[in-house]
Amino acid sequence: MKDEEIDDVLKKAAQSPQHVDPLVLERIGDSIKPSLRPVRPLPPVWLMSGGLVLVCAAVSLAGAARAGFFGVARMNLLERWLVFPALGLLACLAAVSFVHQMIPASRLRVSPGALLALSSVALLAVFAHLFRDYYTDHFLSAGIACLLTGLLHAIPAGLLSWLMLRRGFAVNHVSAGLVVGTLGGMAGVGMLELHCPNFQAAHILVWHTAVVPVSAALGALLGWELRFRTRSDNRYAGHLI
Repeated sequence: MKDEEIDDVLKKAAQSPQHVDPLVLERIGDSIKPSLRPVRPLPPVWLMSGGLVLVCAAVSLAGAARAGFFGVARMNLLERWLVFPALGLLACLAAVSFVHQMIPASRLRVSPGALLALSSVALLAVFAHLFRDYYTDHFLSAGIACLLTGLLHAIPAGLLSWLMLRRGFAVNHVSAGLVVGTLGGMAGVGMLELHCPNFQAAHILVWHTAVVPVSAALGALLGWELRFRTRSDNRYAGHLI
């Protein structure tokens, strides 16, 4: 049989109506109905975003309560009114972005990379404007301690945020991980600003701000790992079928 004849047979088969016994369709429907359950709608975006911000604030406050509020006690009124509102606004922006990341086909107003860059630059601008002590005592040892402390609070804040939106679905795990890492980084920086009394400009500009990109990188790495495992599981299931 020639190729043209095969194509003609396939076209005719595709165009011919396929009749299905109505009783078969009824049986399929009856077997599916008991397992059907109404899907609970997701809360509004503003409510989920507010919950994420509250989680990050709670992690920051809990960490500072355990370690001491030495940083905020040393701040003057201007520093308090600039640092913490800036952190709050950036956390809100990251929270809204993460909610949209977990809702398929949701409109993304800010890309994950732009969010990370904006957050880092905004923190640098605020810190550079407020802190003018340019001495660098114990720059490396004190800086690494603050970076690790910030990350130890950023990681649980990010994991709790991901747990809060577990009913959502991340189409791009890497992007979602980057955003939730940025959000968790805000919690880590918030804890450091509440606790750390070291107001040397180099210390704050480098080590406090570094919590955000490092936390975002860890989140993206975790998202990549989840995507890799998902693809591996799908391939394994395909082979079994």
